[in-house]
Amino acid sequence: MIIMGIESSCDETGVALFDSKRGLLENSIYSQTKIHEPFGGIVPELASRDHIAILLPMIKKLLDNQNISLSDLSGIAYTAGPGLIGSLMVGGTIAHALSFGSNLPVIPIHHMEAHLLSPMLERDPPRFPFLALLVSGGHTMIVEVKEFGKYSILGSSLDDAAGEAFDKVARLLSLPQPGGPNIEKLALKGDPLKYNFPRPLKNRGFDFSFSGLKTAVRLTVEKEFKANKDVERIELIRSDIAASFEHAVVDTLVSKCIFALTEKSHERIIIAGGVGANKKLRLNLKLASEKIDRDVFYPRTDFCTDNGAMVAYTGYRRYTQRKKASSPILIKPRWKIDELGFSS
Repeated sequence: MIIMGIESSCDETGVALFDSKRGLLENSIYSQTKIHEPFGGIVPELASRDHIAILLPMIKKLLDNQNISLSDLSGIAYTAGPGLIGSLMVGGTIAHALSFGSNLPVIPIHHMEAHLLSPMLERDPPRFPFLALLVSGGHTMIVEVKEFGKYSILGSSLDDAAGEAFDKVARLLSLPQPGGPNIEKLALKGDPLKYNFPRPLKNRGFDFSFSGLKTAVRLTVEKEFKANKDVERIELIRSDIAASFEHAVVDTLVSKCIFALTEKSHERIIIAGGVGANKKLRLNLKLASEKIDRDVFYPRTDFCTDNGAMVAYTGYRRYTQRKKASSPILIKPRWKIDELGFSS
């Protein structure tokens, strides 16, 4: 069984092929970073137009590389939500058009479920049940995963998600987007203990809040930049702020994960999503988990960003469970992961 996965929920275009016997055959990702960079954020209309331009050529190249035709596929999986409605429509429309022309079933995929299952593509995948820290774009949540398809949200972001906070702080520091990797790079030059930024809700339940942290950073930037005019001094301040901010976010995420592991008596946790590529987050959670004898699993960094591989794998799992396709096109820009079932 070979499933093709199509990812077009935001500003990455991804296509991949997953074989039930051989595993992942190929994964191709195209990033729109350079297109949106001049605007300081993602422009939805430009995102959807670029998906239209690049998706079909990527699919053709993917199939040609593997010497596979549409008739060799068992189904086509696409990201149905959550995400930008225009971008989602591009992937959904193309998936259904290819389905119509080749009589293939179509499998709509929840973007966050795909991220949640991305560690399953590794050689040492986690066993069910486990907890999942999902930190992707506008989402930050801790999910209890009892088994495939059975998810319960323990906590989520009440305002800004971690990824959004990274992007907004990057703008304050005049860094290009995406904010996460650029702040991580600048933070290497700074002192993470220079500024004691707040950790909102750190010791209160499972929910997250990063708007207060973002505001504290903004006030610090305004104060320090006003008091210092020397270029070298400003550069050092930027590095210290980036390092201290990153330290506060990582500390908050790790603390919440350890609290969830102990409160819910789980043996393992996974991290997935764009912020999950942060090296300090991976290291600190690993060290903290080892202290309480828990295991941590991560997807490779290529699978932290939006990608077709996770969509193809999730499509395979969904198809084998329910053996039916969706019709008409299913697009859900807002879609909670605990609403998932096998009937839609």
